Amino acid sequence: MKLLAVTARSATFSTGYGSAYFAPMPFNVKLNGELVREREEHNVFSLFSLMPDTEYELDTGGSKLKFKTESETLFLNVKDFGAAGDGVRNDAPSFSAAIACAEEGSTVYVPAGDYLLTPVFLKSGITLWLDGGARLLGEIDRTEYPVLPGICGEGDARRNFGTWQGEEANCFASVLTAINCKNIAIIGEGTVDGNALSSDWYQNHRVMRIAWRPRGLFFNRCSGVLVQGITVRDTPSWNVHPYFCKNVKLYNLGLYNVPSMPTTDGIDPDCCENVDIAGVNISVGDDCIAIKSGTLELARRYKTPCKNITVTDCLMESGHGGVVFGSESSGGIENVLVERCLFRGTERGFRIKTRRGRGRVGEISGVTFRNIVMNDVVTPFVINMYYNMGDQTGHTEYVWTTEKLPVDELTPIVGDFEFCDMVCTGVCCCAGAFYGLPEEPIKRIKLKNVSFSYNKNCAPSFPDMKEKNSTVKNGGLYFQFTDRVELENVAFCGADGEEIVCEGVGSVQRR
Repeated sequence: MKLLAVTARSATFSTGYGSAYFAPMPFNVKLNGELVREREEHNVFSLFSLMPDTEYELDTGGSKLKFKTESETLFLNVKDFGAAGDGVRNDAPSFSAAIACAEEGSTVYVPAGDYLLTPVFLKSGITLWLDGGARLLGEIDRTEYPVLPGICGEGDARRNFGTWQGEEANCFASVLTAINCKNIAIIGEGTVDGNALSSDWYQNHRVMRIAWRPRGLFFNRCSGVLVQGITVRDTPSWNVHPYFCKNVKLYNLGLYNVPSMPTTDGIDPDCCENVDIAGVNISVGDDCIAIKSGTLELARRYKTPCKNITVTDCLMESGHGGVVFGSESSGGIENVLVERCLFRGTERGFRIKTRRGRGRVGEISGVTFRNIVMNDVVTPFVINMYYNMGDQTGHTEYVWTTEKLPVDELTPIVGDFEFCDMVCTGVCCCAGAFYGLPEEPIKRIKLKNVSFSYNKNCAPSFPDMKEKNSTVKNGGLYFQFTDRVELENVAFCGADGEEIVCEGVGSVQRR
């Protein structure tokens, strides 16, 4: 048993079980001898309504753990500041008043109710507690939202507040927004509801109208961020977006968007360092988790990779991809561990989206997946260095050609990857497609103790989004322009045709 996070009013724990997302058997949870939860099913779980500065002993039947909650300076209820909680009146001024009055170490409490909000800005050193039944509803009129400028000032006074898809750009502030904050927490069993289905956010979604769409939660250049327990749903774009942040913890969240809603990713760590994602359930309209580091212009300016990212004990369901890298990845992505996760019904499991033009300021490398279960994932593994979506440059011959071009500052680098102890059932398209560039091959792919079984009742489909593509059904592993392939105890049950197909591969070891 491990304590992942503790506040004055909450705590998150990891059982340490080796299973993916769900515990092997349900267990009861006691605090100081009192039963507080029956038949807990998850490897990672959180408890709320704890008392500040109090010692507890956690008992799950199999193990015990002593811990102490943090102290609390003030406890402020937004209702005392005039919040109506009726879903009609704008309660943002009341929330802002409570936050302004909160001293460092304070908790701002939101009881059950529907709170209509225009964006609320957090500040350092406070905890926002959304109790069960509390629902924050985003205002549906975009003209009521403040705009975060992409660029303000010049020289040493130049600042970046807004962003959109890897660039410094004007965007609307989000329902909950934090800029340059330290040691902040959003906790509880309440919901942040972007209310996007009741608005026009998805109409002409590729066109900027006043500013680009807000997220559900947006953190810009913050450090010491904890988001624990809450649900974030129906957001105008991404659910949770940490941007140039450090030391971020995202635990036991529920992130949901309608599958047909565009660019509604779950979690997008963007140019961040030390991000821990655990016990999160994601079902969205785009990628479940998309790790990013900006387009080339942003990468050249800030030279900030996204690094030290862990994703453990998560459930990823509806989504274009489970854990995705890019497509805005020019700053590099380094040192990523994905462990004990369950993927169910995503179009792809692991996926890299990049192409010529993303550049070589940084590389994507040092990625490990282990102890993973993928059920009914169309294509479990994809590395695509010919990704054609986004702006029109993705459809040019420069991007799609498999002729060897000169290596220059626009050539992306894709490095080293390991996939171990994985079970993939219900594969439809193919087990994996790894498309490197002839001038810059993928450096190394290792699969160890990985099995694939197939869904025979599906239709042929494309492994990924690229020009000059062909549909596949029940295919094996395809490697194109890869320096080194290592396969150990990789098994196929029901693949059509060759299990391993290589083109332009330096070396293949299979045992």
